[in-house]
Amino acid sequence: MNAFFMSFIDAISFGRIDVHSHLLPDVDDGCPTVEESLKCVRRLIAAGYTHGFCTPHIWPNLPHNSVEQIAAKTRQLQLDIDAAGLNYRVMPGGELNVRPDLSDTPSEAVPTYGMARKYCLFDIWVDEIPKYFWTAAEWLQSLGLQVIVAHPERVRAVQDKPELAERFQEAGLLLQGNLQCFGDPPRSHTRRIAERYLKEGRYFLLGSDTHNAAGLDIRLAGLENAIDLVGDAEIWRLTRDNPLKLIA
Repeated sequence: MNAFFMSFIDAISFGRIDVHSHLLPDVDDGCPTVEESLKCVRRLIAAGYTHGFCTPHIWPNLPHNSVEQIAAKTRQLQLDIDAAGLNYRVMPGGELNVRPDLSDTPSEAVPTYGMARKYCLFDIWVDEIPKYFWTAAEWLQSLGLQVIVAHPERVRAVQDKPELAERFQEAGLLLQGNLQCFGDPPRSHTRRIAERYLKEGRYFLLGSDTHNAAGLDIRLAGLENAIDLVGDAEIWRLTRDNPLKLIA
């Protein structure tokens, strides 16, 4: 098991594990301050979460979000959480944005869950899936990584062609659903696709994609809606059992 986790793996029992969050303060469009990060942590704890991955955006205009810096900032946030007396453990990660030149990235600069070189999260924002999406996925897989697509239900290309889930599966890609989408208006594209994929068993993980405390209301409402839709046991599988695979 990765040494990063050994310091806390036995500290508290596992509740829900958030696999997608922007908790690290002042590194992207997520929490601007440590105080905001702690507000979010308190809300997540109240919702049954005990652990979470910090997955800041990996964009060319955010060069400070490197593997080394994310790990260091995650360690500092853990110290801040401990100082606040909160039983919550954070782990490093990153949210890669798929670009035509992604394969030019040095392999050691690709952030992974826990920086353990096993699972990688990426996103894309397009109206139609481009060829470079599949090329990028294959390149990441060639590094020995299991690739996870972040919140596909938010992507217009997927909303227009929900059958893309089959293509993702054929390509060996896993899907991470966004809790906010289950809290969106019932007739919205995001909620329609999210509920369809959840009922079809398409998701490997569900994450909050937390950016700030104010945005947690809709995300935690989405968690309850997802439970109502498929039952508590299935949502525990997607918010604890499968997320544990990112750690072990």
